[in-house]
Amino acid sequence: MNGSVRIGHVVGVPLRMHWSVPLLVVLFAYGLGRQTLPVIAPGRSALVYALAGVVGAALLLGSLLLHETAHAAIARRKQISVEDVTLWALGGMTRMGRPRTAAAAFAVAVSGPLASLLIGGVALGAGFGLGLLATAAVPAVVLVWLGWANVFLGVFNLLPAVPLDGGRVVQALLWWRTGDRDRADLAASRGGQVMGAVLVAVGWLMLLRGAAGGLWLAFIGLFIVVVAGSERRRAALQTALRGVTAGDAMSAPVVTGADWLTVQRFIDEVAVTTRHSTVPLLDFEGRPSGVVQLRRLAAVPPAQRADLRVRDVATPLSQCAVAAPEELLTEAMDRLTLRTGMRILVVDAGQLVGIITGNDISRLMQRHTLSGRTGTG
Repeated sequence: MNGSVRIGHVVGVPLRMHWSVPLLVVLFAYGLGRQTLPVIAPGRSALVYALAGVVGAALLLGSLLLHETAHAAIARRKQISVEDVTLWALGGMTRMGRPRTAAAAFAVAVSGPLASLLIGGVALGAGFGLGLLATAAVPAVVLVWLGWANVFLGVFNLLPAVPLDGGRVVQALLWWRTGDRDRADLAASRGGQVMGAVLVAVGWLMLLRGAAGGLWLAFIGLFIVVVAGSERRRAALQTALRGVTAGDAMSAPVVTGADWLTVQRFIDEVAVTTRHSTVPLLDFEGRPSGVVQLRRLAAVPPAQRADLRVRDVATPLSQCAVAAPEELLTEAMDRLTLRTGMRILVVDAGQLVGIITGNDISRLMQRHTLSGRTGTG
C-alpha cells in the first residue's frame, strides 16, 4: 500500500504500517482518555487518563495486528502465498494469493473475525473481573472498552460485503455450492457494492442528524464500494480469460538484453532502440535472469554507468512473475504484484519464449467483448 513503511515481520511475512496508523492511535487514545474514562471512572488525574488512553489505543492496535496475523498464519498453513501485512486507518490488510479450494478460502476468511471475537471475550472477562476491585477501576474500563471494540470489529467484519471477511465467507460458500470460483467472486463483489452503498447512505443520514460517527461509516462504505467494484472487474476478467493459456496470450519474439553489459553500453545498444519501457534480461547462457526498467537506468548517475552492470539495477527473476506456456493465464496472473508490475515472463525449458503485458491482456478482453467468447492468441 502506498504511504506505508516496513517495520518488521509477523509469522514470516513483512509487516508494514501506513502513515494513518499514528493518527488512528491518537484518535482512540483521545476518545478513551478524555471522554470514556472520566465518565465511567471519575476522580483520577488527567495524567492517569492520558496514560490509560495511550495504553488502550496501543492494545487495540495490537489486537488489529493479531486479527491480520490470524489471516496470514492460516493462509500460510493452507499453502497460500502471503506478500505482506499492512496496518492502516481502517484496520489492516493482508495481501495474499488466491486460495485453491473453497475450504481454504473459508478458513482464511473466518480466522480474523474469530481471533477478534476471542480477544474480545478474554478482554471483557478480565475487565469485568477487575471491575470487582475498587482500586482497579481504570484498568477494568480499558479492558472492557478493548473487549467491546474487538467484538464490534469481529461482528462488523462478518458483514457479507467484499472486501470484509464476511464477504470472503460468502465467496467461499458460493464457490463450494456452485463449484465455480469466478461466478462466486462476481456474485460476492456485487453484494459488496450493494452493502457498501447502504453503509454510505446510513452514514450520511447519521451525519445529517448530527452524529459525527456517520462520516466514518460513510467513508468505510465508500471504501467497500470501490474495492468491491475493483474485484467485480477482476472477476469479469477471470471469466473472460477462462481457458486461455500463457502461450496463447504472450507476445513473441521478445526484445531482450544481456545482463552482463554495463549500464552505458546497454543504453547505447538496447535502450535507445526499443519502444518498451521494460526489457527482459538474459545471462551468459541465454537464460532469463530478470527485467530492467528504463527509468532505473536513467536514474544511474552518468559517472557510474561505465562501471555498473545492468543486472545490478535490474529486478531479479526471483521477483518476477513467471509462467510456463501451457499454464492457464488466470493462474499466472495470481502472481502479479505491485513489485512485478503488469508483466509475466513466459519460460519454457529455461528459455524465454514470450512476455505477457497489460496490452496483451487488454487485447484478449477486447476480442472477448467483440466475439462473446474468449479469444486466443
